[in-house]
Amino acid sequence: MSSSTTDEPTTTGGQTAAVALPTGPAVGPEGGMAGQREIGTVYVTGGSSGLGAAVVEVVRALGGTAAVIDRAAPAADVPHALADVSDAAAVERAVAELVEQVGPPTAVVTAAGTDAVGRLEDVPADRWAQVVGVNLIGTAAAVRACLPHLKAARGVVVTVSSSLGLRAASDASAYCASKFGVVGLTRALQLELAGEVGVTMLVPAGMRTHFFDGRTEQYRPGPDADLMDPRVVAHSVVHALRQPVGTEVREMVVTVSTEPSWP
Repeated sequence: MSSSTTDEPTTTGGQTAAVALPTGPAVGPEGGMAGQREIGTVYVTGGSSGLGAAVVEVVRALGGTAAVIDRAAPAADVPHALADVSDAAAVERAVAELVEQVGPPTAVVTAAGTDAVGRLEDVPADRWAQVVGVNLIGTAAAVRACLPHLKAARGVVVTVSSSLGLRAASDASAYCASKFGVVGLTRALQLELAGEVGVTMLVPAGMRTHFFDGRTEQYRPGPDADLMDPRVVAHSVVHALRQPVGTEVREMVVTVSTEPSWP
């Protein structure tokens, strides 16, 4: 393949000159992106359900190794370590356990998440704090525990925020606070880890998972709500994981085309 191509000619000082546009090999020998990295060994927090379970499924289907950190064991025969991600020491132990089981991570996806809906005065303080603990503190804990391995592998972090981390909603103060926090954390890590570890922030909108179970009708999606299949979102995660070393997808907003929560 040629290393350059000629665009429309330009005229300079009465003379016409061709403009050379640099191009590299767009695809590799097997049709993949040139320089595309292997998926590798991906640790997934919250990997026993919802988006996390979908990431595990897609990673394994595409030839990668997935390992789960969660309070509950995954349904499938997947390597895992049990931990509450809001407990940083427990996450450190879980990562050490998984290193023994499957080897060090080349990527971590922080999919663990929870919610507590209602007006601020109606949500118990400990439950409100738990949402921030899982969604924000848990994200930082997982990245911190994996970081030495990710630096050694020039690996990838994929954090999971939400469309409600970009635009607030009433009766969701804990969730919004935590997911806005993930946005700030991720953007800070992108600067802090530049050139060492790839950092991507995933911003998904509503998905067809058990996330909404147990809510009153007021806080549940309506019967005609257009929600995403989490496996579709998981493929977006894998797209970020497979970027060539030195190239990053910094942020991905993934929604249905009729999503009202963003922008």
